[in-house]
Amino acid sequence: MIDFPAFLAQAGYYYSNGNDFYYGSPGMAGGMYSSVTFIGLILVLGAALLGGIVQMGLKNAFKQYSEEPAPLTGAETARRMLHQNGLNDVQVISVQGQLTDHYNPLDRTVNLSESVYNEASVAAMAVAAHECGHAVQHARAYPWLGLRSSLVPMVNIGSRLGQIVLMVGLGLLAMGSGTTVAWIGLALYATTTVFALVTLPVEFDASRRALNWLEQSGLATRAMHGQAGTALRWAAMTYVAAALSSLAMLLYYALILLSRMNNNRE
Repeated sequence: MIDFPAFLAQAGYYYSNGNDFYYGSPGMAGGMYSSVTFIGLILVLGAALLGGIVQMGLKNAFKQYSEEPAPLTGAETARRMLHQNGLNDVQVISVQGQLTDHYNPLDRTVNLSESVYNEASVAAMAVAAHECGHAVQHARAYPWLGLRSSLVPMVNIGSRLGQIVLMVGLGLLAMGSGTTVAWIGLALYATTTVFALVTLPVEFDASRRALNWLEQSGLATRAMHGQAGTALRWAAMTYVAAALSSLAMLLYYALILLSRMNNNRE
């Protein structure tokens, strides 16, 4: 999701510096927005709005399905799914927080938030099975999961340095320097977008594995299976929204860079 305060501060910076965000004579009221950066701004705001809607939908779905009873708790569901897939060396542990559920391939643990771990609800069962789906992916060497894992070191660098290097590059470009630093910054930031896009098939596949297992195990009735599917679809949509937000921000930065390059040529 886009951090609105950070984004608005960033937008304000470009507006106040004139060259990138708008153009026009000083006598014009605020100047006219540059068409390319205005398009980028619309993309970012649209992606942020979508992210907000998805987050609301996810919270509502999990609140509703957390009240629907299930035959097993999240922890019991996870242990049974792992056992039936021959993954008896994977531990199921409880972690603090809400929606903090995840699978850690480094220590081979399925980490479930306290509510998911302890509650016997459709939502808890669905989340636990989904996280076990990642454990199954790991054990079966699912290629998209391997690709995502291989990108982690690069993404760690890109997420920390990408925006900083890009801003430095834009500053150098404003002083008449070349575009190399700015393009390096944009490329570093792009690693986070690639990671977000690669995450999509990983998450959708984990949900597919979870729903197939819930159906085959006989734990979920037809109604419960449908509810679990709805909950997991909302969860998957958060990753779609995150990928779109990252892509929109990348395009926004690229349009700013291209706009400044164009201004320097004029």
